[in-house]
Amino acid sequence: MAGETARRLLAAALVAAAFACDRSEPPPAASAAPPAEARAPISVPVEMAGRRFHLELVADPATRYRGLSNRAHIPGNSGMLFAFPESAPQNFVMRDCLVPIDIAYLDHAGRVLAVHAMTLEPPRRADESRLAYEQRLPRYPSGAPARFAIEVSGGVLDELGLAPGDVVGFDRAAALARSR
Repeated sequence: MAGETARRLLAAALVAAAFACDRSEPPPAASAAPPAEARAPISVPVEMAGRRFHLELVADPATRYRGLSNRAHIPGNSGMLFAFPESAPQNFVMRDCLVPIDIAYLDHAGRVLAVHAMTLEPPRRADESRLAYEQRLPRYPSGAPARFAIEVSGGVLDELGLAPGDVVGFDRAAALARSR
């Protein structure tokens, strides 16, 4: 019995620690705010390496967890800007993602901490448990406490030459004001 309880606690902890095609924290069970699907996405103008993007602001746990999962296409100058309520180490995975994605983690000043090209992962198999699926997904870490993350279509950040130390321009205060 104790072994089964420990196994269940470990499984729950691993699932809670696994991160989505984006962020890890599972969505809250209930919230006073309307569901993310009921709200229109907020577009944030972002400038990276001289190119302007219009990124969907992702500032709540449920939307961060879902990220770009199940999207079949990411238009050229779009993607997502994730705003976190506090700076902390981040790890994203390619959970249920249908297209390659590039990710850049940023600090509180918009300075790039890390850049990754996230490749497609085989989907969860019919005989594969959710836990086994989560465990096999590679993690893409921020490497340092991050306040923001940007996801765009695969290959875009390499094309821009975006690298650690570069600064990404956007209204950080406005994005953080919506983060929870």
